[in-house]
Amino acid sequence: MLNWPEYRKELVGRIGDVGKLSPDTVAGYQTLSNAAKKTGKLDAKTRELIALAVAVTTRCDGCITVHTAEALKHGASHEEIAEALGVAVALNAGAALVYSARVMDAVSAYEAS
Repeated sequence: MLNWPEYRKELVGRIGDVGKLSPDTVAGYQTLSNAAKKTGKLDAKTRELIALAVAVTTRCDGCITVHTAEALKHGASHEEIAEALGVAVALNAGAALVYSARVMDAVSAYEAS
């Protein structure tokens, strides 16, 4: 697999390169990323567990490396991470079922036309 800490370091460096070329893009991302922290309704560990589940559903290795390190830093246990990932797996399966129903609807629509 990957050397995740090394990948994170390389990724952060490359994102820094993007920031030099397009500072508003990176600043906009940082604004979005920090917006949820301002409400204080969820603690940092919970936000990171959600981020890990979303990282899996969006298949983002960069998100995985960043949010794994942050989840661990904020005290997430292996069991808590696994439970969050279980939610991601269930959601992906659910989404596949929903889109399977959409395909069958499309089949019916084409057959009717």
